[in-house]
Amino acid sequence: MAALLAEPKRAVVALDFDGTLAPIVADPEQARAHPRAVPVLSRLAPRVASVVVITGRPAGVAVRYGGFAGVPGLENLVVLGHYGAERWDAVSGEVRGPGDDPGVLAVRAELPGFLERLGAWRDTWVETAHIEHKGGRAVAVHTRRTDDPNAALEALRGPLTELAHKHGLIVEPGRMVLELRPPGMDKGVALASYVRETGAGAVLYGGDDLGDLAAFDAVEELRAEGVPGVLVCSGSNEVAELAARADLVVDGPEGMVELLAALADALA
Repeated sequence: MAALLAEPKRAVVALDFDGTLAPIVADPEQARAHPRAVPVLSRLAPRVASVVVITGRPAGVAVRYGGFAGVPGLENLVVLGHYGAERWDAVSGEVRGPGDDPGVLAVRAELPGFLERLGAWRDTWVETAHIEHKGGRAVAVHTRRTDDPNAALEALRGPLTELAHKHGLIVEPGRMVLELRPPGMDKGVALASYVRETGAGAVLYGGDDLGDLAAFDAVEELRAEGVPGVLVCSGSNEVAELAARADLVVDGPEGMVELLAALADALA
């Protein structure tokens, strides 16, 4: 943190979206950024080298749900969606990334009948994460609204892992969710690549879920290379592993906004 404060114009602030900038809600399509998140980021972003949002959501969806487009102060914001497979830049307002993954399309078609055969369809629901123009890059099965979310998650973990492997996908577990997606990209790869692209001399990463562990790994690897880093957990009793490894634990998106506001104040 001292390095970040000493040379803010060489610092990258990287943040997850759901659970970090946006409160976790029962229906993922209703997730929206904390009301103070965008105003705080618009104060902080001009004072550091870059602010980047790294999320498992499609980049365009995160931009809409975050309300990031066209905001003064966020002219250079970058959103890396689908764990870095997609990129949205505020400068262009465009999303760039690969096309549909055939394995994901096959799973999307097969999943309703698959869950029906497991007897799970009544108690779960499927969120298809897709690139806006067409097709998809991931499918997520949520259990948060079931009678016993943890038991439902564990019951589905094995069968969904087999289904994913059948179609060349991996399973990314999260907070009451199992996401089936292509291998090869994660938040750690995305973060390390972005930090090197920007030539950053310090990095702060904030996240809340198991998918953020890869980004924590990346920050620790950057530290070993001489790039100071701060790990922040947007606190949750659902993901103890993240809190145990964090330098700072804040009280969810509200606490994250307070931390970012304090950082912006210190740099003003």
